Amino acid sequence: MGMRLLAYDPFITTDRAEQLGVSLVELEVLVRESDYITLHIPKTKDTHHLINRETIEMMKPTARIINCARGGIIDEAALAEALEAGKIAGAALDVYENEPLEQDSPLLKVGKNLLLTPHLGASTEEAQANVAIDVAEQIRDVLLGLPARTAVNIPGLRPDVWQKLKPYMQLAEMLGNLVSQLAGGRVESLDIKLQGEIANSESQPIVVAALKGLLSPALRERVNFVNASIEAKERGIRVTETRDATIEDYTGSLQLTAHGSQGQQSVTGAILSRSELRITNINGFPINVAPSQYMLLTLHRDMPGIIGSLGSLLGNFNVNIASMQVGRRMVRGEAVMVLNIDDPLPAGLMEEILKIQGVRAAYVVNL
Repeated sequence: MGMRLLAYDPFITTDRAEQLGVSLVELEVLVRESDYITLHIPKTKDTHHLINRETIEMMKPTARIINCARGGIIDEAALAEALEAGKIAGAALDVYENEPLEQDSPLLKVGKNLLLTPHLGASTEEAQANVAIDVAEQIRDVLLGLPARTAVNIPGLRPDVWQKLKPYMQLAEMLGNLVSQLAGGRVESLDIKLQGEIANSESQPIVVAALKGLLSPALRERVNFVNASIEAKERGIRVTETRDATIEDYTGSLQLTAHGSQGQQSVTGAILSRSELRITNINGFPINVAPSQYMLLTLHRDMPGIIGSLGSLLGNFNVNIASMQVGRRMVRGEAVMVLNIDDPLPAGLMEEILKIQGVRAAYVVNL
């Protein structure tokens, strides 16, 4: 349509953006310069009310917003106010924070420049006919011995192979999720190293599981074992795989290293008896941590008082510590501390943690 395309996506690489013909910019630049803003993102804690009063104030008075992605990405009250006041030119929505759209929704009071429709893109007569044709064609192809194009399951494995790989797939997904959150931004490449006995095994399911974990913090329910490799490729994430059967710290272990816009992060994990997952190394610091839903990681100087200061601070915020591990390479050098906590970190606590003398960085992880 002859438009100049701007895109905001903290996870796509610059190379991939160039292939797509879009210019990667920060969100503030996008909302200030765009005439049409379209949303193509899942609803997560990071995208909830991404379009709000503050971002709408930055927009041109001629700007128009289109949301066919997920309800809740737009603050509907703020959008209604902006449309009524003429701060932006228009909006079109087919998804809403509460569906069906409530009768007292402020959107229904907007008198102009707003288009509201049901989210029925896959339920038209044309869509249903196309689905039926596609299913029939794929059944024909499979009966002729051809591969199914859009299977909804991962490639089949023999039962004995599946039993061996299943815990390592769980480990790979957990480590991918962990390294993604530590990377904290755009991941350009992922190195996957299979170590010990697992180095001689079928690797594709493990690689796919690692990519699913890597992309899950950003894509949530959109990523699965079927599309993880495709989603990674579309974002320009380069994947390399290496094997080293000589490493025998554990029977088998996996190391994932992510390279991105904020540097490099590396995590290693292993399987203990009874298929128990363990995080065994973070950025070269040896530890032995059982993963939990909520975790707090710090990089700090190995000095007296750090553990006590952090414990007291968490106690003041009513955060209960389930377990704690510290890993270091040398006395009084750099160290990593991993805390399993029972609840999410309260707002404002991270800023206080970073004020503790000796703490160089801190990360909140939700697995």
